[in-house]
This record gives sequence, C-alpha cells and structure tokens, in this order.
Amino acid sequence: MAERNRGSSFRQQAWARLRRNKGAVAGMLLIAIAVVVSIIAYWVSPDGTPMANRMIVEIGGQHPGFRIDLLALPGQQPVEKVNFLKRLADGQAENVSWIPVNGYQRAGDSIIVQRYVDEETTMRESYPAKGTFIRHYTAWLGTDKFGRDILSRLLVGTRVSLSVGFIAVVISLTIGILLGAVAGYFRGVTDDVVMWLVNVIWSVPTLLLVFAITLALGKGFWQVFIAVGLTMWVNVARIIRGQVMSLRELTFIEATRALGFGHTRTIVRHILPNILGPVMVVAAGNFATAIVVEAGLSFLGVGVQPPQPSWGLMIKENYNFIITHNPLLALAPGVAIMLMVLAFNLLGNGLRDAMDVRQ
Repeated sequence: MAERNRGSSFRQQAWARLRRNKGAVAGMLLIAIAVVVSIIAYWVSPDGTPMANRMIVEIGGQHPGFRIDLLALPGQQPVEKVNFLKRLADGQAENVSWIPVNGYQRAGDSIIVQRYVDEETTMRESYPAKGTFIRHYTAWLGTDKFGRDILSRLLVGTRVSLSVGFIAVVISLTIGILLGAVAGYFRGVTDDVVMWLVNVIWSVPTLLLVFAITLALGKGFWQVFIAVGLTMWVNVARIIRGQVMSLRELTFIEATRALGFGHTRTIVRHILPNILGPVMVVAAGNFATAIVVEAGLSFLGVGVQPPQPSWGLMIKENYNFIITHNPLLALAPGVAIMLMVLAFNLLGNGLRDAMDVRQ
C-alpha cells in the first residue's frame, strides 16, 4: 500500500511540474488541436471530397485569399451518399463539375456565365439552369498547380503526420523495449548479440535504411509507416538497456530473485514501470523524428503517393512557387511540419524535467 501511495504521489508531482512548464503545455495544446483537426478534417475543410482532391485547373496556383464564384453542373453518374462516420473518415464524393465564373445571369431555362480562363481571359458560355447552383469560394491559403485547395489538403494531411508518428512510435517502442530490456537484464552473450545488431543498424544512415525498406515493401500509405518504425528502435533499445542495467543491481530487484520470481515478472512488473519516464521522453522525440522522416520521404517521392495529401508531398508539388510569385503554397505545409515537430520536442523536454526523480 505504501509503495502504491508513493507511486501515486510521484505521478501527481510529475503532472504538477509538467503543468508548470509553459513550453510543455503549449506543446500539448498544439498536439491536441492537431488531433482534433485530424478527426474532423473532412467536416471543416472547404474541400470535403476524398483526399481533398477536387481539381479546378483554371484556378491553379492562386494566392491566399483568392475569391471566385463556382458554377456547379450536375454529373452524369450518381454518387452514393455515405453515413456520418464514413464521411468523417473518408469524405464525401461529389457528383457535380465545378466551373469558375466571373459573372452569371439566369435567362429562362439557361444560365449564362463568363467562364474564368485566367486573370485576363473569360469566355461567355450558356448551360441549362436545371440542377445548377452557384457557390462562392475563397481559397484562404491559395490553390496548388492543379487547382486544389491548400487549406483542405493541409488539414487532411494532418492525419498522415500523426498516423506515421503514432505507428512508428508503437513499432519502435515495442522492438526497442523488448530487445533493450532483454540485453540489459540478461547481459553476457545476449547483450553482445543485441548490441551487435544495434550497432549494425546504427551504422547505416537512417534515410538510406528507410529507402531500402520502402523499396522492399513498396511505395504506399502503410508501407512508409512500417519503414519509419523499423528504423527508429535502435535508439530506444540503447536507452532501455542502460536503464535496465542500472536497475537490475538495486536491492528491490535482488529481492525479487530471492523470492523466486521469474525473469518475465521481474522485468515487466518491477523494472519497466520504473523506466517509464525515459520511455515517454524517447516516444515524444521519436514522434517528432517520424514526422520529419515521413515528410522527407514524401518529398523525395518514395513516401505517401498522390493524390493522398501529405505535408511533404505538398512541398514537393509546390516548391517551384517559392522562387516565383506564390511562396506560401510551399511554406504553409513547411510551417505545419515545423510546428508539429516543435510541439513534440517541447512536450519531450517537459516530460524529461517532470519525470526526473532527482527533483
């Protein structure tokens, strides 16, 4: 009972220290906002179609704040209406075609429009008025070269960054904790074998190793998650090994051996709970690293594939605009990556200070 009370008291003190850390609180707030945005992305995005992939080529490469009217023409094929959860997860396909117009007027059964071609050119066209409607559209962050809404793709792309970070952390922690705990607890030949494997993996540049795994598994959404996770466990294993080696010599671990407890029970119930602090710090750091690695892979073309929105892929598609007339198209996803990495690093630093038993 006393041991449980001490553990509860330590957690309360750690949480209190974490809340006093303004940087960590700011990081948690940014992460919470990103999680909420990733869940409701298709509901709040101007483009709620699957993968935010509505293309209107005529308005491609527009500046932030660009405004125009869009004429909706009914499509030839009906589109199935999906339920609330399906729309929340994948968006809702549209059965209309969008035509940008500078002006319009209705004349009987027809609607006459000045079709937008570019900033200096319009075309007068007439369409049947039945089933058509006008939508006022504002591209708050501009449009990419395909005429897709940057804000919508930025919001939906949050899912990719958070998903790759979460899955990579789960994979890296699972492998790293298992091998690190086994190496640190049993030492000897087991430790030598595990550390030889760690040193071999560590000697290969991370990006090259990710390339090799990605090429072996293939390009795609899930493959990049696995590839990133399989390259990040070595750092976890080294840290866990050191922590376990220091703990296994303490009196309470010797007591478990004297009482006849098995190795598995000693590691799982008595060692791992006491290294939770370093594990949480490493997890936060790995989350940030995974976001950067995924963005780099997508930028190089071996990560998430079009038309799936990814912040790294958005930079690749729009980086030419940096030296022309519209740099924000590439800077917006770059700033998003920076903020997410900063948030997890701030949280990691806060966890490190809060979980420090010497305080």
